[in-house]
Amino acid sequence: MNNIDALYQRWIKEADASLQTELKAMDAAAKEDAFYRDLAFGTGGLRGVIGAGTNRMNVHTVAKASQGLADYVVKRFPADQRKIAVSFDSRILSDEFARVASGVFAANGIQALIYRELMPTPCLSFAVRALNCAAGVMVTASHNPAKYNGYKVYGADGCQITTEAAAEILSEIQKLDVFSGAKRMDFEAGLQSGLISYIPDQVYTDFVEEVKKQSLLGDETVDKRVAIVYSPLNGTGLKPVLRTLRESGYENVTVVKEQEQPDGHFPTCPYPNPEIREAMQLGLSYAAKLNADLLLATDPDCDRCGIAVRNLNGEYELLTGNETGLLLLDYVCSRRLALGKMPKAPVLVKTIVTTDMAERIAAHYGVETRNVLTGFKFIGETIGKLEAEGHPERYIFGFEESYGYLSGAYVRDKDAVNAAFLICEMFAWHKQRGVSLLQKLEQLYREYGYCLNTLHSYEFEGAAGFEKMQQIMQSFRTGLTQLGGRNIEKLLDYAPGLDGLPKSDVLKFRLSGGASAVVRPSGTEPKLKIYISVSAANRAEAAAEEKKLADDLAKFMA
Repeated sequence: MNNIDALYQRWIKEADASLQTELKAMDAAAKEDAFYRDLAFGTGGLRGVIGAGTNRMNVHTVAKASQGLADYVVKRFPADQRKIAVSFDSRILSDEFARVASGVFAANGIQALIYRELMPTPCLSFAVRALNCAAGVMVTASHNPAKYNGYKVYGADGCQITTEAAAEILSEIQKLDVFSGAKRMDFEAGLQSGLISYIPDQVYTDFVEEVKKQSLLGDETVDKRVAIVYSPLNGTGLKPVLRTLRESGYENVTVVKEQEQPDGHFPTCPYPNPEIREAMQLGLSYAAKLNADLLLATDPDCDRCGIAVRNLNGEYELLTGNETGLLLLDYVCSRRLALGKMPKAPVLVKTIVTTDMAERIAAHYGVETRNVLTGFKFIGETIGKLEAEGHPERYIFGFEESYGYLSGAYVRDKDAVNAAFLICEMFAWHKQRGVSLLQKLEQLYREYGYCLNTLHSYEFEGAAGFEKMQQIMQSFRTGLTQLGGRNIEKLLDYAPGLDGLPKSDVLKFRLSGGASAVVRPSGTEPKLKIYISVSAANRAEAAAEEKKLADDLAKFMA
């Protein structure tokens, strides 16, 4: 506690004026949570609650991280290659944090290239490669609640940084004092000097054109007058998603008014995540009122996309990330074959927690499946490896159960602009043939077997919560023989590194009867996540078996 008190007193003396009111109002518990550690920096960069303290997102922690990244770039890249692309989303202080980061880079003699207005994460990934940058920074906390912000770091390949790069950057960050360690330049002064400049509009246009190239209609025509409701959930998706759809002929798009404009407070969706029904509720109301064919929603940094479609009773059903991914995979494979565009030795890339049913569909079409660790950066890295081998065209699709999809190699992160565009096309193509997406999904289940996949998250806040998560992970590693009445046939522990994948605190239990469970701490939130997969003859049987397994696993969380 003495160290916490000393840190607190120093922040009272030296922190930015904008943080002083919060600092002076802190009680003992608030002080402990704000100062018990430095905000963790890893392959996902920084992410945390906005506010004062070493364990918070603020101008000081952002400047310190930016200086660490700058030092890394200076050591690793020759002077003429020292460029960093910067983008930001609609979150509270995202624009300010982006300007602070750009000023730090400029003060270190690094060219900072920043979007003039908020832009999605995939646009940042695209800019890094298009502008031949050494690195990129996206200021976002993705789909987290409004109190969070974050700082994603990208490598020169347009992927989120590797474990090795994160360790090197962290080493540089740890050398720095939080107040005096970062070189700073005023943003406007940086613009005047030319060390900071805006990313040309052509880069954004080129991104949209690449998305449109993902079309798989060929010479076929479909009725694009389908009624679409779209919500950007007060994030970055509005302009790029609407532009892409409208330039592609989808004119009948209604935007959810309350969630249309960028707003980091997310007033109508406290959890701006298309995985969560509450975030989709307003869009569902719009869809019902307008009798729409399809509902789309993208998260604040527009890299995740959720959808809902009407069933035979006229009610709207939300599709899971796995379900949408399976539909897109089948569409991509079938259309590529029909158009003669299936490459030699095609590859699907998915994460280890994403439905195993995807492998059965891929195998049917002669597509190789590559499983990677959780996080789209590992899918992006696989695209990069294929490119290094001289065959980027082999990559045809990648997805993760957390609503992330990508059908082209033009970026190295999940892209909800691409996903929204391809979902609309897929929907229209099937509708032209009198088939709904729900009917197509049932057809896939009949052909490949029913598979139920669920995600259960458990929150563990603060220092005590962090310690509790470590204890729970250890309890899963010791002496278990059964889960949910099923025998554990194999335990895959990725902590030491497995199957050529990086070390990761992830456990996968392969269970009797074709079931599996994956347990891992979130890399971006104070949560433990459990992914359950159960195969059965039908949905009802799978749900009953899933409940048994989920109830048993929940006991470990108490």
